[in-house]
Parts: sequence; structure tokens; C-alpha cells
Amino acid sequence: MASSTATTVLLLVLFACGGATAQVFPRPLFPRAPWNFTLPTGPGDTGGSGATTGGGPSVPAMFVFGDSLTDNGNNNDLNSFAKANYLPYGIDFAGGPTGRFSNGYTMVDTIAELLGLPLLPSNTEASSAESGAGALQGVNYASAAAGILDNTGQNFVGRIPFNQQIKNFQTTLNQIRGKIGAGKLSSSLGRSIFYVGMGSNDYLNNYLMPNYNTRNQYNGDQYSTLLVQQYTKQLTSLYNLGARRFVIAGVGSMACIPNMRARSPTNMCSPDVDELIAPFNSKVKGMVNTLNVNLPRARFIYIDNFEMISEILRNPFNYGFSVVDRGCCGLGRNRGMITCLPLLRPCPNRSTYIFWDAFHPTDRVNVLLGKAAYSGGTDLVYPMNIQQLAAWQP
Repeated sequence: MASSTATTVLLLVLFACGGATAQVFPRPLFPRAPWNFTLPTGPGDTGGSGATTGGGPSVPAMFVFGDSLTDNGNNNDLNSFAKANYLPYGIDFAGGPTGRFSNGYTMVDTIAELLGLPLLPSNTEASSAESGAGALQGVNYASAAAGILDNTGQNFVGRIPFNQQIKNFQTTLNQIRGKIGAGKLSSSLGRSIFYVGMGSNDYLNNYLMPNYNTRNQYNGDQYSTLLVQQYTKQLTSLYNLGARRFVIAGVGSMACIPNMRARSPTNMCSPDVDELIAPFNSKVKGMVNTLNVNLPRARFIYIDNFEMISEILRNPFNYGFSVVDRGCCGLGRNRGMITCLPLLRPCPNRSTYIFWDAFHPTDRVNVLLGKAAYSGGTDLVYPMNIQQLAAWQP
């Protein structure tokens, strides 16, 4: 317990020192865009039973690469300050804390269930299974504090950058190949879903951190170009390993997360942060278009997490939320200065909160996002949704 408390104090120092200063702009923070799909609504959209399917899986497997928004325990055994394998994390998850940075489900948990798959094992769990058997329906390689760039998140010490996550996937392939053979593996990979959600930490825990020199080396546009160039190479590496159906998640709005509000003495959002990530999201969407043209028999889709989160923040009551400006678990202003401590008592009415801690959404939001990504219109998931991607014939 003392070690966990010390960890959180260090995180407080890092978060309090980092990032952009909160500013108030005289325009709407989340301008309304035209919609052709409505996010699921109402308090009944909870984790677990909120996602249901009929029949067998629609794809052989799903492989997940990402950061703390999708990590399900890969940092648990690392010498890392970015961990969530203690209560009250997982308070609403069957079995309790797993390493998910949520009170319950993550977005990819919902997507897995909608695809008819079981909840994916972490890479740590799958690697311990005999002869790769634990990886046959997919693996989650995501790691809290990880980024597109290898040096992103180094303030947290241990984490698994995207490049290393890809290497871990190669190890998984070797295990599965030995079990089912190269031909069957290639066919299975071609029909499997590859979910990739990277970039948040390259801003929060790199560009916006004062102990990094990144802002002195690149302006915002140059930095987004650097990230997308590297991202393109990494995704191409996955393609060369056999991946064909890619789900690329954009970076969600970060202006109003509790940690950003906590930095403002007037409890205001920081639109300058969202302005910084906008070029990245735009270029990632362009990257998706380019890869769809350049990589034969592959399909890339883009999830507009920014617009999804913005819609919930614009109209929280439409989705059953009444608390938008603070975390359910945390300390300090907006419960966003210190993220969720071990055994800290969270809010009792978690289903009414958008944010679980200083940085991450509640599982109710994650379920909404997962359902929208699975069956949403092209204003949310472009050029097709995950359900259509699963059925796509090259």
C-alpha cells in the first residue's frame, strides 16, 4: 500500500507540472456537426450485459494495440507508475481489478462482445498459456503510458510502446503458427480485426510535458506530421505480418477531462489542447484513405472518438449523465489533481458520471463508444463501421 501511495504522489507531481494552461475561448467548445447516427442512450447501457450477440463469432479473433484506454493488465508486472490493478479500479468488473483503467469495461471489451468473442486476454496472460492456446481468439497488447514514439511516457518508467507491442504480436504469431500451422494462421489473420488506438500519450505525456524538449523541436503541425509518418510505418509493419482489417481510433477530446479542468482556477476546459490534437486526427483520417489505396486486400477504418466524446459532453442528459466536470474517483479540484488512489472511495452513482478518474471515462461511456464504433454511421466510423468491416469481402 505504501508503494502504491508513493506512486500516486509521483503521478500528481507529473500531472500538476505538465500540460497546457487552461484557457477560455469565446466560441463553443464542441460545435455541433450533422449526425446520421445516434449514440445508444439511457442508463441501461452498462458494461457486461450491455453488449450482446447471437450465434458464433463474426471474426476469428481481435488483436488490440493501444494505451491506458484499452490496457487490460499488461502493465501489472512492469516496474511502472502507470498501473490500475487495485481497487477501486474494476469495482464494477466481474472479478474485480484487472489493470483496466476503468470501473468496469473498456471500449474494446464491448467491441469484442459485439463481435461474439470472449474478453481478450492481456499479452501477459496469453503468453503464459500453453503453446499459444490463449491467443487463438485474440490478444490485447495495450499498455498504459504507451505511445507511437518510443520515448513517450518515460516519466512513468515501465510501459510498452507501440513498436514493442508489434514485436510482442510477432512472438504471439510464432506461438500460434506452431499450434495451427502457417496456412491456417494466414487465413485467420486475414479475417481478424486489428484495433489500434494510439496518440493520446504522445501529447499528454510527451509534447505537453515540461521535461520533454519536444515543443522546442516541433510546432504542432510538424509534430502531428512526425507522428503520422511513424504511425504509417508501424501499421504497414502489421500489414506485412498478415493484418488486413484495421480499426484505427482517433484521439478523443481531452480539453475537458478532469485533469485539465483541475489546472484551471475557474474550472474551465482547455480548448487549446484539442486544437493541438486536431491536425493529428485529420492526418490520421487521411492516412486511412491512403493506406486503403496503397495496401492491397486491406481495409482501414477510422473511429472518430473525438466527435463521439464531444457529443456526450454536449448533450450529457440525453445519455443519462448528470456529472460532466469531475472524476468519480480522485482527489483535489474536480477529483482530477490526483488520480484514483488504492482503496479510495469512489462516487456511489457511477452510472451518472462521464469520467471515472482524472483521465479516463467510466465504463458506461466506454460501452456507448464501443457500440457506436460497431454499428455507427459514417459520421462516426469511416468509411464503414466495425460490423461492416467484419463482413467485408476483399
